[in-house]
Amino acid sequence: MTSLMSEKVQLVGIIDPDANTAGTLTTGWVSMAAFEELLAIVLAGDLGVNATIDAKLQQAQDSSGTGAKDVTGKAITQMTQAGTDKSNKQAQINVRAEELDRTNSFTHVRLSMTTAVATSDSGAVLLGMCPRYAPGTPATSVIETIK
Repeated sequence: MTSLMSEKVQLVGIIDPDANTAGTLTTGWVSMAAFEELLAIVLAGDLGVNATIDAKLQQAQDSSGTGAKDVTGKAITQMTQAGTDKSNKQAQINVRAEELDRTNSFTHVRLSMTTAVATSDSGAVLLGMCPRYAPGTPATSVIETIK
């Protein structure tokens, strides 16, 4: 039997699409022991007046977030409504396991998305790519996979 795409790519974290007020939302921590790479996809819907959205990947030493810090170079260019009209746009962030601070035992990654100034429609997904032990395990919020 050939493998299914849903076995090669797993939804491992989500920031539910919603009209998000100013503040920061994050996915849960994902162990890079399970995947070779992660892909974060940030989804901006209609942004409020002068609203901004920032997103970045953070790393930690365990699933509790011990020692949490940003992954170097893994942040999007700020999406803004004022001037550049970034409503209804998307951004992607890739990270490989070897890009983490492995010298200091950083093993987990999460996506952090900050909405500022005005309530804005937004959401994000974090995908685990190339599971080290196939098939990978999706986020607990995944209620069905059709094969």
